[in-house]
Amino acid sequence: MRTNDTDTRTASGPRIGRRGLLGGATLLAASGATFVAGGGTALAGDPRTDSPLPIIPIPKQVPAKEGYVPVPGGRLWYWDTGGRGAPVIFTHPGSGSAEFWPYQQPYFAKAGYRVIGWSMRSKYKSSAADPANPGTGAGDLHSLVNYLGIDKFHLVGVALGGGVALDYALLHEERLLSLSISGSLLSVTNQEYVDMLRRLRPTGFSNMPASFIELGPTYRAINPAGMAIWDELHDRASHSSVGQPYATQPTWKDVERLRVPTLLLWGDGDLYSPPSVQRIVASHFRNVTTVVANECGHAPQWERSDIYNPTLRKFLRRNSR
Repeated sequence: MRTNDTDTRTASGPRIGRRGLLGGATLLAASGATFVAGGGTALAGDPRTDSPLPIIPIPKQVPAKEGYVPVPGGRLWYWDTGGRGAPVIFTHPGSGSAEFWPYQQPYFAKAGYRVIGWSMRSKYKSSAADPANPGTGAGDLHSLVNYLGIDKFHLVGVALGGGVALDYALLHEERLLSLSISGSLLSVTNQEYVDMLRRLRPTGFSNMPASFIELGPTYRAINPAGMAIWDELHDRASHSSVGQPYATQPTWKDVERLRVPTLLLWGDGDLYSPPSVQRIVASHFRNVTTVVANECGHAPQWERSDIYNPTLRKFLRRNSR
């Protein structure tokens, strides 16, 4: 479904006022953004409402160079498919590592992009963060970009990786061709927003199994084999409990100054940040496209690559130069 200046029509229902759909997102309305609900016919590969979701096998990976980037006090592991296409750097969630992109690595490489994944400090194959000098994810990402000799690139982040991606955009917007964020709580410090997110996570939430918190119920119900692979990658992702702070502590006013084309792609069953949160986030980006993937939790790149990949590819193609 594509919005216009007045209204949008659901796949099978009546007109819904633009403000009702976007929750008063005036900046989003001004941008002429697209809002898509995954249950309609607007997204290629989305199943009919009377059909089960497909189980998508992990595709064969394309050859990629592996290496390490020196950073103060350690090194970062990365993989890089190479090529002359526009670089796309994937930044993983806190539950994962550079291994969390098996559905994207071959897809975007075959589409002609130079695809790069990296592990943050304390994650798989990268050095543990030093508690006395942990650095920041955005700072380490900048080291990676400079080490690889990349000028401009597309930046993609999921969950914690989305917060790091926003952090980087606030510091180095001039280096970005585009910014894509999924399911991220971000690093925004406005108290109303912080309080709202806290209400979504009751006492004991963080003690639940990671796969329950992050993978949607549909995926867990129909794809136990995929969940087992996700669990395996998650279990070996972290080798230290020392994390990294964000480099910035932005308010919404800081976010509103960004002009980089931005894609927000959320799952409708995300326990951390449901679509209501996405609408609030989207209202503060000036050049934004928003997409909601149906029957999907906190990991759209893993659960619904049939939506995530073609949506992201279309967005990247529109903003490559």
